[in-house]
Order: sequence, then C-alpha cells, then structure tokens
Amino acid sequence: MKLNPTTKILKVTLFCTAAVSTSIVTPSALNMLPGVNLASVYAEPEQKTKRVPALREKVYSQLARAQKLADDGDVKAGLEALDSIQERASSMNSYEVAMMHNFYGFIYYNENDLPKAIASFEKVVAEEAIPESLRLSTTFSLAQLAMANSDYTKVIAFLDDWDTINTKPKTEAYYLLRAQTYYQLKDYEKGLEYISQVIALSDNEGKAPKENWLVLQRAMYYSLNKTAKVVAVLERLVKLYNKPEYWVQLSGMYGETGQEKQQLAVIEAAYQQGFLTSKSDLRQLAQVYLYNGLAFKAADVMSDAIEKGIAEQNAKNYAFVAEAMIQAKEDEKSIKYFVKAADLSPSGKYDQRLAEVYVNTEQYEEAADAARKALNKGSLDFESNAFVALGMAQYNLQNFDASILAFEQAEKHKKSQRLAQQWIKYVKREKVHAETLRTALL
Repeated sequence: MKLNPTTKILKVTLFCTAAVSTSIVTPSALNMLPGVNLASVYAEPEQKTKRVPALREKVYSQLARAQKLADDGDVKAGLEALDSIQERASSMNSYEVAMMHNFYGFIYYNENDLPKAIASFEKVVAEEAIPESLRLSTTFSLAQLAMANSDYTKVIAFLDDWDTINTKPKTEAYYLLRAQTYYQLKDYEKGLEYISQVIALSDNEGKAPKENWLVLQRAMYYSLNKTAKVVAVLERLVKLYNKPEYWVQLSGMYGETGQEKQQLAVIEAAYQQGFLTSKSDLRQLAQVYLYNGLAFKAADVMSDAIEKGIAEQNAKNYAFVAEAMIQAKEDEKSIKYFVKAADLSPSGKYDQRLAEVYVNTEQYEEAADAARKALNKGSLDFESNAFVALGMAQYNLQNFDASILAFEQAEKHKKSQRLAQQWIKYVKREKVHAETLRTALL
C-alpha cells in the first residue's frame, strides 16, 4: 500500500451555512422594535417639525390598558383590548391608528408570530401622518424582522425604503444586516462590500472587528474561492480570538494554497497549545507530518490518539501508523500495527503488506503465512504482490518448487510479469545449484 498524502486531504470544510449562522444576529425586542413607552409616544408629535396629529387622551388610556395587560402576561386580553380599539378606528387619526398597529406588532413579536408582527408594522409605516423618527425606526425594524423570518428579498426592500428616508450616517447595524442578507441570497460580492465596510468602520476607530463579522467575511471569500483572502481573515481570527478551530482552519488553508511550511508551523503550534483534541484534528496533524517527511511524528501522533481512545481502533488507523513507520524506516515497529489492521479487516490487503514487511525483515515463515492468508481472504488491489512475497519467502526457506509455483502465478499478472520471469529463472538456477551441492556432499 502506497501512501500519497496531498494537501487535498487536508482541505478543511469550514464554511457551511451552519458555521456562519453564529454571525447572523437576531435582534431582541429591546433593541429592535420601535419604542412603545406611552409616555414618550404621547409627547412625540410635539418634538417633530413635521405636523403630526395629536394622540388624544382617550386613545392614550386605551392603549395604556392594552399595554398593561400584555406586560402582565395576559396576551389574549391585551389583544382583545386592541381589537376593541380597532373597531373604532374610523374615528381615530392617522397617528393613533399607527400606534395601535405598533402595539399589535409588539405583542405579536413577543409571541414569536413574525408574519403577523411584520404585517402590523407595515401598517404603521403605511400611515402618512406619523413622526419621521417612528417611520425610520419601524422600517429598519421591519428589515430585521424579515431577516428573522428568513424573507431575504423583503429585507432588501425594507432597507431600500429606509435608505430613502434616512438622513444620518449609516451604522454598523445597517451594513451588517445588508451583508448577512446578501450572504443568505448567495450574492457574495455584494455581501462582501457591506461586511468589509463594517470591518473598515471598526478598524478606522482603532477597534478590533467583532468575531462574527470576520467569520462572515471569511465565509463569503471562501464561497468566491478567494483563498488568499480567506487566509488573511483567518490570520486575523487567530491573532484576535485565538480559538482552536481557527488554528486548524488556517493550517488547512495554508495547505490549500501550497504554503506547506506555514501549514506545518501553524498546526504544530496548535498541537503544542493543546488545541488539537478531536480525531479529525489529530489525523490532520499526522497527515501534515507525513506530507512534510516527518513520518515518525505522524506515526506517534496517530498511535497516541488510538491508545487514548480519541481515534478508533480500526484497520484504517492501524494501517496509517504502520505505513508511517515504514516511511520512517522502522519496518520492525510497523509489524504490530499491520497485524492489528489485518486482524480487523475482511480484506487481505493488510496481510499482503505484512507479508512484504516480513520479507524485508527476513522473517520468511511469517511472510509465507501472511501471504497465504492474504490470498485466502482475497479482495486484493494487487494480487500479484502477494504471490511475489510468497515466492520470495519460499525461496529463502529453500522451498524452491513452492517458490517457482508462486512466481508462476505472479507471472500471469501483467504488472509483475517481467519480475516474476526473472525470479523463476533465478530460482530454477538456485534449485539446480542446491541439488548439485547436495549430491556432491552425499
């Protein structure tokens, strides 16, 4: 069995939607919904330059009653109180109607009924005579609610509406919501524009970007196959947040971009810090060691993982250790691992490798037994190798006829035909020589 580790097997699947979901922030009622404190609402119209109808005392007291019922936990009674107000909506002014729908939306949101909450807040902004601050905050809240409801096209529509009425500098929350929405719509180029602006705002203020912003940026770069950019983001994540997964991911990306020395340095540093604890992480470390010619370290890491119960005691893992030992020129030490792999496998491929190692270590009886076992089990990728190992073992045991028979079987395979023919000639000569010597000694 020939191992050919490549950077491909070190590819890290980091950027699935589930991994990025941690960067999607669902707002809470406290920081998302328009303010519904009635005292401030009652005073609101007087603070605006735009002429807004007054919230009359009668409507105010009814809304206050509905709010108290809902705040006390009797949502049904609160909604019924609002329903009774709505029955008289024809006698209410535009601002009063808007505030009624505002309260509906707030209650529905707290009940996690997002479609009804959205419908209610849309009715708020549909009213003409309301304070611009209320229209602005409600429109942005609608965008956030649409995000929470996974209605991404509506998010964009609400944000576009918000843009038309907003006159102040855009905030991090705006750019982040745009970025998250375009990510969900798989428009990664647009998403990157916005998440990069969020990060740039933070950088310009001398603050570290939030972790979930960098995670989202990394995901979009990865989706666009911009591996060099992914590496740069991961380097920031390692530096700023120093989490095990970022070290492992950075190592994997260094492998993908052909930076094998950096890959080795990073994953070894992660190992020394105790960050590599899962079987996949330790296997990746072992593969990186093997790829960089550190075969004994590869074997040591994997065998230790098996002994500690982190990696399974299966044929594949034992064979990995055995092959690493072979590459480290530790043929004798590889035998026990090949034995374990062979015992656990219904295929004869590990018995075949065991036979070859026994030949190399001049343990010919064991080699012949392992080769026969391999042939009996079958399912060999290269059956001819088992016959060659058997032929060589029998020759060294002076069993010339059995050796010739084994090589004749190997001769039937194109891969080993020429080698087998050479051995047959050689064994036949040695047989004649041995018989001549035996006769001479009689």
